Amino acid sequence: MTINESIESVRKSFRTDLDSFPSDPKEIDSLRSVYFGRKGLIAGLYISLADLPNNEKPEAGQSINNFKKKLQTDFDAKASTVIDVASTTHNQSFDLSLPGFPITNGSIHPLQQTLDEIKSIFKSVGFKVAYGPEIEDDYHNFEALNIPKHHPARDMQDTFFVKDNIVLRTHTSNVQIHLMEEREPPLRYIVPGRVYRNESVSYKSYCLFHQIEGLFVDKNVSMADLKGILEYFVKQFFGESTVMRFRPSFFPFTEPSAEVDIWDKKRGKWMEILGCGMIDPNVFENVGYDSSIWHGYAFGMGIERMTMLKYGIDDIRLFYQNDIRFLEQF
Repeated sequence: MTINESIESVRKSFRTDLDSFPSDPKEIDSLRSVYFGRKGLIAGLYISLADLPNNEKPEAGQSINNFKKKLQTDFDAKASTVIDVASTTHNQSFDLSLPGFPITNGSIHPLQQTLDEIKSIFKSVGFKVAYGPEIEDDYHNFEALNIPKHHPARDMQDTFFVKDNIVLRTHTSNVQIHLMEEREPPLRYIVPGRVYRNESVSYKSYCLFHQIEGLFVDKNVSMADLKGILEYFVKQFFGESTVMRFRPSFFPFTEPSAEVDIWDKKRGKWMEILGCGMIDPNVFENVGYDSSIWHGYAFGMGIERMTMLKYGIDDIRLFYQNDIRFLEQF
């Protein structure tokens, strides 16, 4: 059989299959393989070129190429028509007069709502927002903040070590060091972000949580300024009738240091909300500030704790379980 006779034979077979073209996509793919697959009829025509004399191969090869293009065009056109008809028929099966499915709106996560509110309060009195690295070196996370090597916060039970001298930050206080290293005073910033502690997960603790740090550096800054700004914040966030108190405390990077409590009427007891204090002169010396000229305060609070107190939530794990029943309440 000559090449032309072989081409004509495939053409007749193709016309027959085109007249009874399938509508199922899987059957269409199978038919495509019959003609255009690696072992299909078109491939067989190319194989038969090997039996021709060399002087006849170029012309015969061109004939097969043209034939293949024609079949491919006709096949694609037929397949497209069949699929369009099937799609139209399928769409017509819908009753367009029926009401649509309800689309529910999402909501902002309660932690993000709390964070946005806290940022808004401090921005309203001149604080800027800054961010910093979550993977930090030992110096910025500990040493520059006046936390020596022997400090308990360095134990493995508290800190996730990535490798020697590199940790997942245990507080957002690392960013205050970066800010003071990179900028000249005065400074007025809040620093939100995730922090990490190697602690057991329970209703009141989690291995990661969110903090927001406050930093203010200027001349003639006093503890009275710190108490004033925190009292303003507490009244704005929890309400004007909120009762609060300052208790003496200890933090390595502030001196004097204090903790702030609010009176929880539902629980009938004082609840700690944040830690604060005047920046230790050693910290200023570590970043190159003259502590005889510049003074400042810092404070930090947990976003999860603030959210739990404000909304009466008693289990920190609820924030991370993505339970729609819980999240819909916010």
